[in-house]
Amino acid sequence: MKILLKNAKILTMLSPDIIEGDIVVIENKIAYIGQNSEQFAPFDLIRNINGNLLMPGFKNAHTHSAMAFLRSKTDDHDLQDWLFNNVIPRENFLTEDDVYWLDKIAFLEYLTSGITGCFDQYYFPLGTAKAGEEMGMRVTLLGTYNVLYGKEDLRNLYHHFNDKDGLIRYCFGIHAEYTCPDNELQVMYELLQEEKAPFFTHISETEKEVKDCLNKRGITPVKFFVDKGFYDYGGGGYHCVHFTDEDAMLYKNKNLIVVTCPGSNTKLASGIAPIQKYVDLGIDVAIGTDGPASNNCLDMFKEMTLVFSLSKVSRKDPKSLNAFTILKMATVNGAKAMGLKNNGVLAVNNYADIIEIDLSRPNMQPLNNIVNNIVYSGSKDNIKMTMIDGKILYSDHEFHINEDISNVYQKCQEITERID
Repeated sequence: MKILLKNAKILTMLSPDIIEGDIVVIENKIAYIGQNSEQFAPFDLIRNINGNLLMPGFKNAHTHSAMAFLRSKTDDHDLQDWLFNNVIPRENFLTEDDVYWLDKIAFLEYLTSGITGCFDQYYFPLGTAKAGEEMGMRVTLLGTYNVLYGKEDLRNLYHHFNDKDGLIRYCFGIHAEYTCPDNELQVMYELLQEEKAPFFTHISETEKEVKDCLNKRGITPVKFFVDKGFYDYGGGGYHCVHFTDEDAMLYKNKNLIVVTCPGSNTKLASGIAPIQKYVDLGIDVAIGTDGPASNNCLDMFKEMTLVFSLSKVSRKDPKSLNAFTILKMATVNGAKAMGLKNNGVLAVNNYADIIEIDLSRPNMQPLNNIVNNIVYSGSKDNIKMTMIDGKILYSDHEFHINEDISNVYQKCQEITERID
């Protein structure tokens, strides 16, 4: 398949500069960016971008997609009450088929928000992988040791997905220090060392989590995982709200990635992550929505708004976190967190994960600064096209996937009503 995306403004994310021209996509990769695309004719499909913007798709660097069944069901609780008294008791009734269908409804929402990849942690990862492959969503699975997946199962899944070039990748991790028994921690450590693999986990999300770890182990969760060797081969953490100065320096020195989830952290009143501090230290920061039970909407525009708003107001500094820095978190750094190669920026031989931003909408006018418009005034209404792996899966408010959307909605509603 050879596709021409013509007459576009192009933001490669290699810099804030906007160029004009065309993008040629052959099969699943970018073959050309410039103004002489006719050399690649004939094309199987030509899409006239009409002066709109093409840029890399957003990467949702932390989510639990299948938690869609709890959307607007478990609201207005603090994290401990929300997780242990409202979420986990209901999750116990989930099956792999449930996760498969629930993921699909989240993936549809990602497409409408310009999200071309997600870093997903949940039960039954094979259900998520199946849904991702069928719908064309790029997914990095975070695999955890549990009663369903033993050590060798995790190792086999790691190689099954990572030893080939596909939409699905696999990463090792756990839920959190406070939910993982020591015997499971030991198994995860052994896998990380044997495979020389990166490690991700929820970390320092609440003050209680940090205080409990200090009381139990005498050190913070960050120092515990660093000292024990979990981060010997890189990785990072989700939330990272309550880092001490030492924690932040450990992340810097180990070249670890912070994944901030401001929608979830504010809704659960967990706190405000000091993102400017991390940026100043040179720590890469990515952005995640978290799951649709703790956030409700899976919208990268909302998350970017919260990142800059919370940083500016908490620091009382309107200059905190400029728009390009935040856009880089939502694209380039998200791809890095997910372990994606040849992704995150628009460049020849990179995978064609491309979104089209509709600049004709009133919130994009006038075109004083397109990058600032996207971050400070953009919304998912501006997503005119979402392409993943060279396939246009969403355009002009219509899905182009091999799915009966109404059937997906019905299946998910039935699951939700069964698990009440």
